[in-house]
Amino acid sequence: MKRKIITTEDGSKTIQIEDWNEQYHSKHGAINEANHVFIKSGLLHFLNKIYPDNKCHLERSRNVSNKKISILEIGLGTGLNAFLTAIEAERLKQPINYVGVEAYPVADTEVSQLNYVEEIDENRSDLFKKLHENKWETTNALTSYFKLTKRQQFFSDIKDISQFDLIYFDAFGARVQPELWTKDIFKIMYNALKPKGVLVTYAAIGEVKRAMKALGFTVERLEGPPGKRHMLRATK
Repeated sequence: MKRKIITTEDGSKTIQIEDWNEQYHSKHGAINEANHVFIKSGLLHFLNKIYPDNKCHLERSRNVSNKKISILEIGLGTGLNAFLTAIEAERLKQPINYVGVEAYPVADTEVSQLNYVEEIDENRSDLFKKLHENKWETTNALTSYFKLTKRQQFFSDIKDISQFDLIYFDAFGARVQPELWTKDIFKIMYNALKPKGVLVTYAAIGEVKRAMKALGFTVERLEGPPGKRHMLRATK
């Protein structure tokens, strides 16, 4: 399928699959969406939940704990969510083990056209480079606080049981890949989470919410990122 790099409304770039009229990130702002859905509503929410006496993550940097947390990303894609999480881990001095699953890795020629370093922090070019050069099926420490494992596999083949504190569910939308938004897929996610683990996604369609609730998730519908009314957060 034909792919091209486009510029989203916040100035950051993403990849568009023209045949589907679908993007890896929101046309209303790739970085804004990632920060709102996965960092603010996912990572920072989870940290504030498990460290209730340290509700400071949105305002300032501090060493909150030496306890590692583990994150599974469903759809590693351009690496934007992982990049932002690695930066946040260092800012908070919070150790994170991060697993990114991707069935179809983004080509190096596409990665080279993304402007996330320039838009987020020009001093982090080495980190973004390391993230994409990290070999598949290996684990490496990209910083003192961030370990990355990249796994090339289909989401339906994930077999982890009670391994993750947090899941970033960032698959292509149900309009173009409905098979990625079924009860069977969310059962895999439920199994992969530890008790009280959290899943966040940009999606908010009723069918997904009902599937999550049927599996035992507690589901919240939250304010969405720019250009989207709502998103979902589910807790095991």
